[in-house]
Amino acid sequence: MKQALDLYGTLLRVAIAGNIQYRAAGMVWMLGMVIEPVIYLVVWSAVADSRGESVAGYDARDFAAYYLTFFVLHHLTFTWIMEVFQYRVQQGSLSFELLRPIHPIYADIADNVAYKLVMLVVMIPAAVVIALAFEPRFQPVGWSLALLPIAVVLAFFTRFFLEWGLAMSAFWTTRTTAVNRTYYSIYLFLSGRAAPIALLPAWLSGVAEHLPFYAMIGFPVELALGKLSPERALSGLGVQLVWTLFALGFVAMVWRRAVRRFSAVGG
Repeated sequence: MKQALDLYGTLLRVAIAGNIQYRAAGMVWMLGMVIEPVIYLVVWSAVADSRGESVAGYDARDFAAYYLTFFVLHHLTFTWIMEVFQYRVQQGSLSFELLRPIHPIYADIADNVAYKLVMLVVMIPAAVVIALAFEPRFQPVGWSLALLPIAVVLAFFTRFFLEWGLAMSAFWTTRTTAVNRTYYSIYLFLSGRAAPIALLPAWLSGVAEHLPFYAMIGFPVELALGKLSPERALSGLGVQLVWTLFALGFVAMVWRRAVRRFSAVGG
């Protein structure tokens, strides 16, 4: 345990220094993360206002609370590994990472956490501005908020491990754009990102609740807003745990085959 803590402490310090050095690039990423939920919020608020009532139980202020919470939790759970892994393989930088006595995934986790910590100085003011502009209605529930940290951690690892595993398709294909776009298209509609899954047809929202995409962001957002019953909350945590363990096993299985293939090509 002490060795693991020392390892992550070192990796985290290095990653924080790197993210501070390239903070301009981080600002560009963060700008995109601010704009996206604001666009969704404006669109769905306009829909609710035009109908003069709520949409699937959400009025304009409810949508403001949903997308403000989404903005914060998405920052804590997202990963960019599927966008960059292809270049690590093609350009050979992964070769140097394989020379280290630790699995590359450890450094990726540290880099992701470091970025989130560094960008808090931008995210928090942005969240305050959005809250002042759109007046979200929050109705938090104590027990739900108590479960939220667990849900956020599981959401992060579900998404991180699953996308790390899918990113390794770069070992077999020269371009992973098709894999990435297909994955993100499904994620966009079934995770609660483009709209709360309550706006989906009943049969589809029921299916979505058991898929990893909703576990990655929609579930923790609704948990934070107090929109789930205790039964659904516990069920959602169970789904998250199952998908986290599945994704971890998926990474381990694909990594063993991918490294052998990478070594063969490199030789």
